[in-house]
Amino acid sequence: MRRENRTSGKKGSNMSLYLTGVLLLVAIAAFVITFIVYSNQLDSELYALDSDYTSRYDNLIEGENTESASSSIGKTVEESKNNTTTNENSVVANTETNANTTSKNNATSTNSKKTTSKTQKDPVFQKPIDGEITKEFAKDNLIYSETLKEWTTHLGVDIKAERASVVKAAADGKVTYIKNDPRFGLTIIIEHTNGYESLYANLLTTEFVSEGEEVKAGQTIGTVGESSIYEIVDESHLHFEILKDSENVNPMDYLK
Repeated sequence: MRRENRTSGKKGSNMSLYLTGVLLLVAIAAFVITFIVYSNQLDSELYALDSDYTSRYDNLIEGENTESASSSIGKTVEESKNNTTTNENSVVANTETNANTTSKNNATSTNSKKTTSKTQKDPVFQKPIDGEITKEFAKDNLIYSETLKEWTTHLGVDIKAERASVVKAAADGKVTYIKNDPRFGLTIIIEHTNGYESLYANLLTTEFVSEGEEVKAGQTIGTVGESSIYEIVDESHLHFEILKDSENVNPMDYLK
């Protein structure tokens, strides 16, 4: 009986320890589960709070930047408009000024031309050398050439003069040509006002003047020679022509 009681006592004691362990494990598990659930809930609340705060902060910053940017853009657009308007006004003003200046310059140029045209007079020609006219002007009719042995035109007059006689400028002007012409020999051309020119050919010398030189009426320009091949048979003379706008005219109509 005593052994059975001892055995029963041991079994009851072991069962109590087992139940106690189970309850302890359940309590620990419940605590752990409760802690985990509470921790997750706390983290969720903190995350939501932080997200709300971040969102508000970002909205605040974005609002300030948007307002600043809008203000800046508005100022830039307005300034651009003002600058564009100013530039357009400047361009219009400059255009008007240039147009007025051009008109004034054109008017001045026109008046200057009119004044110059009025003040310039036709040149008064004098005989470049004293002597008899041995061959007259013949533009519209023909005269006989002893040298060429044929009938031909003669676009100037031949003035009889001894070899080396001094030849003078028939009027004020500018020497534009000094050449040895293959037909009329050593030749000088002087340009005068209003499109007039005078030509001196069959010369011996021309060293008294140079091309581009301004000369006065009566100034020595050369001497009489016999250099014209077209008139070599004729007696010693000066071949003299007058041209108006590059057209030959009768020198006798202009000589004093």
